[in-house]
Amino acid sequence: MTYNDKVVRQFTVATILWGIVGMLVGVLIAAQLWLPVLNFEIPWLTYGRLRPLHTNAVIFAFGGSALIGTSLHVVQRTCHVRLISDGLASFVFWGWQLIIVCAAITLPLGLTQAKEYAELEWWIDWMIVVVWVAYAVLFFGTIIKRRVSHIYVANWFYAAFIITIALLHIVNNVALPVSATKSYSMYTGAVDAMVQWWYGHNAVGFFLTAGFLGMMYYYVPKQAERPIYSYRLSIVHFWALIGIYMWAGPHHLHYTALPDWLQSLGMVFSLILLAPSWGGMINGIMTLNGAWHKLRDDPVLKFMIVALSFYGMSTFEGPMMSIRTVNALSHYTDWTIGHVHSGALGWVAMMTIGSLYCLIPRLGGQKTMYSVKAVETHFWISTIGVVLYIASMWIAGVMQGLMWRAFNDDGTLTYTFIETIAATKPYYAIRLLGGLLFFSGMLLMAWNTWKTMAGAPPLEEEAAEPATWGAEA
Repeated sequence: MTYNDKVVRQFTVATILWGIVGMLVGVLIAAQLWLPVLNFEIPWLTYGRLRPLHTNAVIFAFGGSALIGTSLHVVQRTCHVRLISDGLASFVFWGWQLIIVCAAITLPLGLTQAKEYAELEWWIDWMIVVVWVAYAVLFFGTIIKRRVSHIYVANWFYAAFIITIALLHIVNNVALPVSATKSYSMYTGAVDAMVQWWYGHNAVGFFLTAGFLGMMYYYVPKQAERPIYSYRLSIVHFWALIGIYMWAGPHHLHYTALPDWLQSLGMVFSLILLAPSWGGMINGIMTLNGAWHKLRDDPVLKFMIVALSFYGMSTFEGPMMSIRTVNALSHYTDWTIGHVHSGALGWVAMMTIGSLYCLIPRLGGQKTMYSVKAVETHFWISTIGVVLYIASMWIAGVMQGLMWRAFNDDGTLTYTFIETIAATKPYYAIRLLGGLLFFSGMLLMAWNTWKTMAGAPPLEEEAAEPATWGAEA
């Protein structure tokens, strides 16, 4: 069976390169928060311009390239067919890279719709629609062409990610263009806020969760050389997750103009979401049941299991933070930043890195990465970096929330805002250190990948996997 691995290699390399770029910008803006003097007089190098560049680079350039690349690898192997069109695959790759470059140019220039995770202007939004439709045709066309009746569960998660992101993107970005560089949302007021956080939360739910769960359901069993712990649980996990996630967005808008009943609805669905999330975490971790000894010698599995652990932690913390009384303390503080990065770095990035370490040797015709020791080093650097980052932000966030709600006997605030900033500064230094460690791990990965891919010619053909691979015994 001959597969199209060229596009997978392209997306793999792009994932690592954009990961380095996105995390470098993240390190810079973390440094700017610690030392405001680093907000240079050049407008496009200030925190306000670079922050959306960082989020878009990490989510859509790094995460998006990883999702598209791995999905095209997985769908071929599990369906036992080549992608339906090499030309369409090439269009998806280069189209996605063009979108990323446009974002990297416009965001530092201040050309933005000012909507979280949806900052890109209207003409780039249309480019995304075109490329995304092409990607959907490529993915679903390959599934339709499959040689086996069974559709492996990883493809279900990738499919939910593709369909839902299309829906979210189109609805949230309905806008009225007034020029090539400016447009206005068609929604106003509380409705605009609700649509935005319906999009924002579900971008987390389907781009940063469902898609990477598809990655997990293929590469964890693949690396462990064992079937998924419970195939039935994976199906329950899928339907429960996609049925509940859509309704949790209003918890981002507690204590706002949004109706109280809608805020409460978001909170309730967020709490219910804990069950399917932990079901997926348990399913992934328990895949190693009976083979825990593999963790001693396989740093790739360490990445994956730690990623699943952070997934479980983040999906416990999120529902807890959606409770209105807890949210009253956490909202607008750096606790939220810690929560976001426990998911973004601990879950998304660690699972991506682990999956790519599983994938890259196979793309280069190798059994392992060029240096397994470097993978081990990367694991410890990244893990320590994540822990420093999120622990510092947890402590800083709780401190900020308590300082902001402290009152004197006469009803005046005990602390000024600038006093809370001064108290937070040491934790910003620790966060910067954590970010630097994680960034340095990405540089090590780039070197290891280059050496691995340069070490041997890629395989042109690969034997198809058994139709029952990954299914419950």
